[in-house]
Amino acid sequence: MSEKIDYSKGVYDARQLGAGRMFILGVQHMFAMFGATVLVPLLTGLSVSTTLLCAGLGTLLFHLITKKKVPAFLGSSFAYLGGFSIVAPMLADADGNLTVANTKMLPYACAAIAFSGLVYLAASVLISTFGIRRIMKFFPPVVTGPIIISIGLILAPSAINNCQSNWILAFVALGTVIACNIWGKGMVKILPILIGVLVSYAVALVTGAVDFQRISEAAWVGIPLHREAMGLFAIDGSPEFISALFTIIPIALATMMEHVGDIAAISATVGHNYINDPGLNRTLLGDGLATTMAGLLGGPANTTYGENTGVLALSKIYDPLVIRIAAVLAIILSFSPKFEAVINTIPTGIIGGISFVLYGMISAIGVRNVVENRVDFTNSRNLIVAAVILVCALGFNSVGGVSFAVAGVTINLSGLAVAAIAGILLNAVLPGNDYEFDAADGSEAASSSNLQV
Repeated sequence: MSEKIDYSKGVYDARQLGAGRMFILGVQHMFAMFGATVLVPLLTGLSVSTTLLCAGLGTLLFHLITKKKVPAFLGSSFAYLGGFSIVAPMLADADGNLTVANTKMLPYACAAIAFSGLVYLAASVLISTFGIRRIMKFFPPVVTGPIIISIGLILAPSAINNCQSNWILAFVALGTVIACNIWGKGMVKILPILIGVLVSYAVALVTGAVDFQRISEAAWVGIPLHREAMGLFAIDGSPEFISALFTIIPIALATMMEHVGDIAAISATVGHNYINDPGLNRTLLGDGLATTMAGLLGGPANTTYGENTGVLALSKIYDPLVIRIAAVLAIILSFSPKFEAVINTIPTGIIGGISFVLYGMISAIGVRNVVENRVDFTNSRNLIVAAVILVCALGFNSVGGVSFAVAGVTINLSGLAVAAIAGILLNAVLPGNDYEFDAADGSEAASSSNLQV
């Protein structure tokens, strides 16, 4: 029966593919999120194993709250890196390199992460109280589209930086993904990411670009939770805790805007309006509570992952069950430092090649979101809103965002946060805001019949 499946129209029930194929698809989603997810703990001093555990548990919690309808994976958020660098900066080792975890301050940063998740809860309550129409008046396609475009463009330099470490491996990975997606048949067509990683990794083995020393040194089994970073034990009235709250909580305003853009991107990819069903209030609540849980357990903030949205667009397998399989795999593997070491042997060039197409896919989805919602750019008002969002996102991101002091504590807003705030405010105050969110027909989502990448 599975041989007759028309993958071009999208698969919404992965059970018809069989257990074996669903497992492989789950592995693909896990690979897609792994590189970016583990990068955050490497930059902040948090545990990679804890991060994997929080990503898996957070994703399952999100799916539970959203009635198991939204095919989203929650991984580490990069938006909070600035907050970590202020509250718990990395310490220098014997050679002067900033590679030592700041175990004294990390719990306070994680505790603040937990409280930032409660901001999502407040937003969810507002939507439930005043209705989706009033709230979505602030998030029309002319705002969400450019925000989605900006997410991909902001991520683009990191893909190039990774590629520069080994352009040969990057091109092999990128070329394999393109070839599988364009000319592949059956399972080859819906597993481009995993095949791209395996083929380029094989090339890396032949060329001697893989270092196996870390694998031999790693243990097979380990506990992913580490008390020295758990925010659960740092909630007090100390000056360090208060300072961490003022520094990190405002970042949630930016990540909520990213969340709206990500959910709009997933809606456009799948062809179902998840902002309406199960509702933005539920998706925000799920994301926020997952972040709160992660902070309490000593992990970084969670966020819906654009990498996995790119996988959805490439594979056209839209069943959330596949994402939950990936989440369970992340939880299981969080207990194996040996597996973590194996994944860390994947050369950076391969990650760059895979990211090259995934990050571009995010921006392309943003363009499609604008086009399919027929945003009129002959209207100067819409043109100005989009222009301000794009310049703010890319411009301020290039200079490290915007910093200002509150109660003696310096707070940094990323370029994307500034862009989202500027876009929302401009859209609200400029005359001609005639957008009406149609919860009945799902105007934020595109038709699944014409989603071609």
